[in-house]
Amino acid sequence: MTGTVKQQRQQRRGTGSPLRRVQIGNALSAFGSGFTMPYMFVYVDQVRGLGSLAAGMVFTVFALAALAVLPFTGRGIDKYGPRPVLLVGTALAATGAFAFGHASGTPALLVSSFLFGAGVTTCQPALATMIVRCSTPATRSHAFALQFTLVNLGMGIGALVGGQIVNVSDPASLTRLFTIEAATFLGLALVTGTARMPKAHLVAVHGKADGPTGLRALVADKAMLRLCLLAGLIFFTCYGQFESGVAAFATDTVGTAPSTLGLAIGANALTIVVLQMFMVRITARRRRTTAMAAAGVVWLGAWAMALVAGLIRTETMAATVAIVSIYALFGVGESLLAPTMGPIVADLAPARLLGTYNAGYALVKQIAIAVGPAVGVLLVGSGTWPLYLAAMAGSTLLIVALALRLRPHLTPEQDNAAPAVVRAVPVRELQTAA
Repeated sequence: MTGTVKQQRQQRRGTGSPLRRVQIGNALSAFGSGFTMPYMFVYVDQVRGLGSLAAGMVFTVFALAALAVLPFTGRGIDKYGPRPVLLVGTALAATGAFAFGHASGTPALLVSSFLFGAGVTTCQPALATMIVRCSTPATRSHAFALQFTLVNLGMGIGALVGGQIVNVSDPASLTRLFTIEAATFLGLALVTGTARMPKAHLVAVHGKADGPTGLRALVADKAMLRLCLLAGLIFFTCYGQFESGVAAFATDTVGTAPSTLGLAIGANALTIVVLQMFMVRITARRRRTTAMAAAGVVWLGAWAMALVAGLIRTETMAATVAIVSIYALFGVGESLLAPTMGPIVADLAPARLLGTYNAGYALVKQIAIAVGPAVGVLLVGSGTWPLYLAAMAGSTLLIVALALRLRPHLTPEQDNAAPAVVRAVPVRELQTAA
């Protein structure tokens, strides 16, 4: 037996203290998002009195910031490591949040929104890369699943606390809200941005160490391209509809009360918290592509419940049960996905391009989440809710098909189809970023 007992324990569980600090950072980041995101629209529209058009522009700029910064974020992580990039992201987000809370005109709000969105977007791939660095292949699925659970808890608690502070008739309450979020990002920088990453280690990589870099590497990787296509469809169909298309369908078509909708969203978060670690044990013994396809099947059940809710909307109690069931089923599917998507990205990425792959994945996610609500609200708002449900069900069927078609393009290890075997292999790459 070689190595110390401490080293062997870290092999089994991942690097303890840095990983804990990264997960605390994930929770802080999610708390900040839940703290203010639900109230950005009402802040611009009602509190500042700038109207819905200005509020829509603010959200558009927030989303476009991702397109501007993510290509540079990936390269920065690969060159300098995730910690410096995270610190830059937290500085941008804190500055944007603070300025947003004090801005009163449209130009200032748009600039603040860009800084805010750029900072939040920069933090995401940096945190994901830090999770990969602080975990082992055996513990990675558990680490990403725990991240997902903490993110949902953080956003839920943040929205609850933020709702107690918001007072539309008192602009100062919204200023306090965004100022507190700025402080939250500074806390993220203090807790996670100062965490010492595990020492760089040799990583065996198939292929040439001097291959293409940046986005060219992603385009050349057919497996990663297929995964990005699948991820884009997943985030468009589920996460992109969660608080937009489905919420509009529930309130406008079914007549669900806002308080009931809040109960349904709470049921989603509770489902994830209760099931997530249980799902980790289930998916640990099965192919990741099977778990992704199973998530699609569960979501088909959610869209079927939406159809039921639309057909029986005059029966208030039964329709309410159906709406709550939609969100609960979404939570089951999300719990299946959490231990799979992040680890596949990490396993596909060469060590020298880990930041680029995480940033590319985050970019696809951001675009899908930006496009999804626009499509969903447009279809529901135009009164064509049967077409909306049919389109979402068709997209979900495509998720199942693409997940299964991804399987031949992954190695058994990437698809969790074979136990990891420690072997002596030629070293092809040296991971050096701190």
